[in-house]
Amino acid sequence: MNGLKWVGWTFMVVAVLMIGYGAKVTLDGGNSDGNCYAEIEWVDFLMLDDIMYTYNGDGTKEASAAQQGEKVGEVAYMLSDHACTDHVSKNGDAAFLPIGTPIYEMQGYRSSYRVIADGKMYEVSRNPHAKTLGDLWDIKGKITTVSLASGMDGSTIGDFMPEASAIVAKELLPLAYVGFDEIYKNNDPEYGIFLRVHLKDGTSLGMVFYEKANAFTAGAYGTETLRMVIVSERTRIKKAAGM
Repeated sequence: MNGLKWVGWTFMVVAVLMIGYGAKVTLDGGNSDGNCYAEIEWVDFLMLDDIMYTYNGDGTKEASAAQQGEKVGEVAYMLSDHACTDHVSKNGDAAFLPIGTPIYEMQGYRSSYRVIADGKMYEVSRNPHAKTLGDLWDIKGKITTVSLASGMDGSTIGDFMPEASAIVAKELLPLAYVGFDEIYKNNDPEYGIFLRVHLKDGTSLGMVFYEKANAFTAGAYGTETLRMVIVSERTRIKKAAGM
């Protein structure tokens, strides 16, 4: 199965065997004798209510106790050092969190979008129940600005003009959510435009836009208005930065 892997802030499209979209696996033998001979690079994720969440280390700081809402679940199984290639991710799984770690809703957000566990904020990466990006991301009315980011280290190159940020905020959330796999399998590879959406509480989320496909790696096809605004702002910002 095909997938994406984060290396720093750079997205690489790689052909890998995925366990529930939670790991890159290098096969080095079987596990029929109960031992695992695969080298597994786990993504820091957890799964709850069929929703896959990944740790948003780029867009947040350590979550405070004040940000924790009600408990919504707890970790039932830690995959690191325990699971192998035949494991199918299920609710209660986490890559690195010990069994019994409580999972809390995050104040100000739906628990289907963000949760807190072990002092870290986990953000939705896949939600089979979502129909639009607004269902996937609980950020309506919370966007302050959009910025162009470096694909190498995630650093900000420049901010969109306020009018452009407002257009992105308006056009983005109604988009139909089709999932990453749908975008990846139906479009040719291309370099992405790296964006960061900044929210009112000081947190942010990253996303990548493909100009030719007019698509976002989050799992949605854009409008012509979105493509025009994103491409024109990228050109303006890079020119101002001497790039």
